[in-house]
Amino acid sequence: MTFRRFALSRRKTLGLFAGVAAAPLLPPLATAASQPRRLTPAPGRVQLVGRDYPATAVWAYDGQVPGPLLRYRQGDNLDLELINGLPQATTVHWHGLRLPNDMDGVPGITQAAVLPGERFRYRFPLKDAGTFWYHPHANSAEQVGRGLSGVLIVDEAEPPQVDREELWVLDDWRLDEEAQVVPGFRDSLHDAAHAGRIGNTVTLNGFLPATWPVHRGERVRLRLVNVANARTFGLRFEGHKPQIVALDGQPCVPHSPPSDLVTLPAGGRCDLILDLDRTPGSRFRLVDAHYQRFAYKLLDIVYGEGPPLRDGPLDTPISLAANPLPVADLRDAEDLQVVLGGGAMGRMMSARLGGERLGARQLAARGKVWALNGLAHGAHDDPPLFVLTRGRTYRLRLINETRFEHPMHLHGHHLQLLARDGRAVEPQTWHDTLLVAPGETVDTVFVAETPGRWMFHCHVLEHQQAGMMATVVVD
Repeated sequence: MTFRRFALSRRKTLGLFAGVAAAPLLPPLATAASQPRRLTPAPGRVQLVGRDYPATAVWAYDGQVPGPLLRYRQGDNLDLELINGLPQATTVHWHGLRLPNDMDGVPGITQAAVLPGERFRYRFPLKDAGTFWYHPHANSAEQVGRGLSGVLIVDEAEPPQVDREELWVLDDWRLDEEAQVVPGFRDSLHDAAHAGRIGNTVTLNGFLPATWPVHRGERVRLRLVNVANARTFGLRFEGHKPQIVALDGQPCVPHSPPSDLVTLPAGGRCDLILDLDRTPGSRFRLVDAHYQRFAYKLLDIVYGEGPPLRDGPLDTPISLAANPLPVADLRDAEDLQVVLGGGAMGRMMSARLGGERLGARQLAARGKVWALNGLAHGAHDDPPLFVLTRGRTYRLRLINETRFEHPMHLHGHHLQLLARDGRAVEPQTWHDTLLVAPGETVDTVFVAETPGRWMFHCHVLEHQQAGMMATVVVD
């Protein structure tokens, strides 16, 4: 397995990329309309890696990679009609949003799959401000891996004072020497049993990044979104001190990233406030160092030569107002436990699949190499992991007995992180996609808020389709 930034070397690539600033500006807020907004996933072609390469054949929302940014105010209603232009069934899952169960976009569980040429209308209120994203939940590994993802921003009533705001959508792709997506999304048991489909080409907002032009004295809000199938990003802003103000759309106490790495698991988001206080004309590296042996420079932060915007940083608060999440009552909390098992070099000897206990080789022959509490997910009517009582607080312990990390995603809810390996985490943060390291035990708490059958799965999409997926029922 390689974790190189990109592996396209047959043609010259120098001098092709103007930098992050060439990306489109964030669009204005959506306005109320009597008709729903339309969103069409379909095959298309985009220029991912520069003009010296052929355009890449992708699947895209409205012909864009990433898909169109959807932007609303907190309290607005989303009203959107999906029109399926793909050669296979699809849905839209609204990742990280608290919403009615029948709007969650999981075929066979919350809705019927939307067949080619058919339509489905999503309508629900936007309870929380924050940075969220949308993607298919039908054949997810292929559909997301071919380009289907987009960002949804819900603006808070009183945003922090900044000089500008930028959205960075991070993705990785597995491309051949002609810049085409390598097929085999369901054929690689190696990917499924290891770290997932890690790509060889990293893009930012659908391009290969080179530089990020900035000015001394600026305060910037960066919204970071990881839409990759499997890759975790660990961003180090050399020479700078970013402050994390929200994770997975949920505000938190502003704090510096642990070990100076802004960690973004697959499906995760992070809002940063960055005061740019270095010398005009200087430049600094932004490094992705999550996989230490394969660290690489993502781009250069380049200061302009002009006069500074101001002499010192803004003296205004950067904290965000909390969203109206339900309050956990630890006095009456019930304990739950989920053991993550399987994968290459793992200790899983057997698991239940479709009501039958099978050995590891039998499971692998059926494409299943992962399990949650000994259950390898094989069908949407598998029994749920848990049946929960609406309004009750639950302490959930995640125990990773595998050799690989897993970003665990609970639909429709958020987990408050309490401890890692028995050590309390400060500040406590809320997550819908929580990274669990190999061999790690993570303690969380949440309130079973909205009734329905909710997905709970690893957001390494190859792990999900290979068994690390289940449901949780809230009655």
